[in-house]
Amino acid sequence: MALTIGSAIEWWGRSQGDAPAFRFEDDTVDYRTLTNWTSRGARLLHDLGVDSGDRVGIVGANSMTWPVGALAALEAGAVLVPLNSRFTETELSKIADEAGLRAVLAAPSHEALVRRALPDPSVKTVSFDTLNSLRVGGDDDFRIDTTPESLIFVIFTSGSTGQPKGVKFTNRQVMDICFESSLREPAVHQGYSMLLALPLSFLPGMLNGVVMPIVFGGSTVIEHKFDPARALDRIERFSIEMACGVPLVYQEMAAAPTFRSADLSSLRSAIVGGAAVPIDLLHTWGDKGVALRQIYGMTEGGGVTTATTPADAFAHPDTCGFGSVFSEFRVVRDDDTDCAPGEPGEILIGGPAVTPGYWGDEVTTARAIRSGWLHTGDLGVVDGDGRLRFVDRLKDLIISGGINISPIEIESVIVNFDGVAEVSVIPVDDGRFGETPAAIVTGDVDVEELVRHCEMHLADFKVPRYVVLLDEPLPRLPTGKIAKARIRADFKDIPARFERVR
Repeated sequence: MALTIGSAIEWWGRSQGDAPAFRFEDDTVDYRTLTNWTSRGARLLHDLGVDSGDRVGIVGANSMTWPVGALAALEAGAVLVPLNSRFTETELSKIADEAGLRAVLAAPSHEALVRRALPDPSVKTVSFDTLNSLRVGGDDDFRIDTTPESLIFVIFTSGSTGQPKGVKFTNRQVMDICFESSLREPAVHQGYSMLLALPLSFLPGMLNGVVMPIVFGGSTVIEHKFDPARALDRIERFSIEMACGVPLVYQEMAAAPTFRSADLSSLRSAIVGGAAVPIDLLHTWGDKGVALRQIYGMTEGGGVTTATTPADAFAHPDTCGFGSVFSEFRVVRDDDTDCAPGEPGEILIGGPAVTPGYWGDEVTTARAIRSGWLHTGDLGVVDGDGRLRFVDRLKDLIISGGINISPIEIESVIVNFDGVAEVSVIPVDDGRFGETPAAIVTGDVDVEELVRHCEMHLADFKVPRYVVLLDEPLPRLPTGKIAKARIRADFKDIPARFERVR
């Protein structure tokens, strides 16, 4: 056995074959079935020409087949590339080209999209229907061995400088994340249960919903989409011990009619991040015996670098803890010297969970990871007791419902629309998702046509909800760059002054 996810599947298949691994809707897959199903899937990919280190994409909404396909790709020795199911053809083509995909596992709803985006016949498309046909069959132990340092998946995440960047994860890195989580999280132990109502294609879905429970022989209840009343029912019915989400997830569960009567006593780790947590929400869940714990982290740092301890969840609700067992943070000045308590500076993170770098981008890797520390581009403050408080983003990312959106990616689509002279995309407040994109445009354009143009080339959550037309040039810095800070200040009250366009 080696330090791989496939080793864990095989072990639990032998030692607790009847135990549930995944639940979806009314379907349950036990470890014995999972072991053989993923091995047959890995053999199929190998027979199609997928070799060790080849990149295999996977696209589709949450389903039972998604994690099975993902694990089959890992057992084939491939590097998995989860793809957002809301990508347009343009976005999918860009990511596939950057990753150099050898094959794509696609839900029936996405097969036509994949074939249009990837017309090269050398890139194989494998339908989820084909994977489903492999669920039944004889025992199979096919698995391609990889090393602890082998890449196992690449998660593409939006950056502040343009198109999404591929964050690399190795076997050892992922196992270190799992081990550290077991020391930090009360819920993470052999056989624990996880509720996943988030998309599988993002890091929390892939890591917390698929990989980590498998390593510990646990089970994940996967939801097709988030429904607050149903989520409460699943927590109660399956004695869920761990859940994660943005504040909106917990707010909507708390507002559900069944929240007051729901038995949530099994929930030992409730992680929240992506936006500030309202104090009244902490108390609402605290009255049910559940401590919502705020985290700070990013994909490049393995998701969670530091989390508020259960003891501090109410006493220090605006902080994110003081690090983890092996993961550390610093808050530094421009010269990389440590800030004094209360002094704002850039957050740096370090430890075994930090990515070895960005896929195919040594320049960005060298710029981001220096002297063993990942420079996050985020602004934070450390209090006198060493707790971190997140202040703001030095980057221009928009975080909408916990999803990172690159303004430059949206700007690059809008600026190519006829009549647009200049554009700057900024975040504005949104009562439901925290932030939403707003486009400040100089030019002579039809707003409805512009929105339709964006919908053709961007996932729906990236399409601006506000478009402000100006008849004067955008303000600029002496260097010639657009003055983003001034634009954000001038238009911070867009929701009060302008109608939404969608």
